[in-house]
Amino acid sequence: MNIRENISLAGMTTLGVGGDARYLAEAATDDDVVAAAAWARERGLPLFVLGGGSNLLVADEGFDGLVVQVGLRGFDVVEDGDEAIVKVAAGEDWEHCMQRTIELNCAGMECLAGIPGTVGGTPVQNVGAYGQEVATSIACVRAYDLVERKFEELTPQECGFAYRRSRFNTADRGRFVVTRVDYRLKRGGAPTVRYAELKEAILKGRDEAELAAVRLAEVAETVRELRRAKGMLLVEGDADCRSAGSFFKNPVVSEERARQIAEVSGKLPPSFPAGRGQVKIPAAWLIEQAGFHKGFQMGAAGISSRHTLALTNRGGATANEILALAERIAAGVDARFGIELELEPVLVGF
Repeated sequence: MNIRENISLAGMTTLGVGGDARYLAEAATDDDVVAAAAWARERGLPLFVLGGGSNLLVADEGFDGLVVQVGLRGFDVVEDGDEAIVKVAAGEDWEHCMQRTIELNCAGMECLAGIPGTVGGTPVQNVGAYGQEVATSIACVRAYDLVERKFEELTPQECGFAYRRSRFNTADRGRFVVTRVDYRLKRGGAPTVRYAELKEAILKGRDEAELAAVRLAEVAETVRELRRAKGMLLVEGDADCRSAGSFFKNPVVSEERARQIAEVSGKLPPSFPAGRGQVKIPAAWLIEQAGFHKGFQMGAAGISSRHTLALTNRGGATANEILALAERIAAGVDARFGIELELEPVLVGF
């Protein structure tokens, strides 16, 4: 295992900001993961696991510890009746993995097309979009427990999945290094088309009865087009793509709180059911109602010109500028509606 010193992390993230890692190791095998953990532990250094860098904000001061870049590779399929267990190493590119499941005619990931990053990050954030999230498809997460110093295979229940949450980014943040994720998918299954925006795009020129004939590949490509229109698909040279994706989580509030928001704004906020007596309100709507529009800038940091939830590096931005913009937006929403927005990206080195 090769360990390098003082390596810039900015180019390893989609935001393109941040300082250096004091040390960086590339883990291509399970043994590399164990060795890297031991190396950091013996020196009393903090350890951070880096995947695709797509949901990350690295501090300008960098990270004063060991960054482990997970590069494990592998993609295997095990047939199980009318289902398929797809076992994917953590370092595999998520979009490539998702596309292979489409080619295998396996349903369960099609709405997650176009999301940047690696497979290992999907259970950590419980990645989701357009009416689908990985928690509904994950069969098992294999991870190295840095506390117990052993590999474990965790069931979905043991992962503690919730909206954009898991035990990996809450109670046990920093405890596990994900090395493989197993997905249970439906062979020949119908695509998930229940999210309103996606359904509307699919139905153009069609009768709703025709939804049954829609193929997985068409749904995936439609999702990519929707993401592209919002600057949420990585496109070289597009300034709106220099982001960490959605910077804020959609808040879940009581139905009574939603009515209070409507009274404050003078209009009913869009909402989606989120469990008994609760609804999810789009953070983008709250941000816009608080007076922050697409294209709003503070120095070199700005809101995407195509999607209010994405904060972008307009060229030469610092991590502190990105964070200052996020704090100003959150303060504006709190002042207007009394709702505290929660950041979605992982903050490293702050």
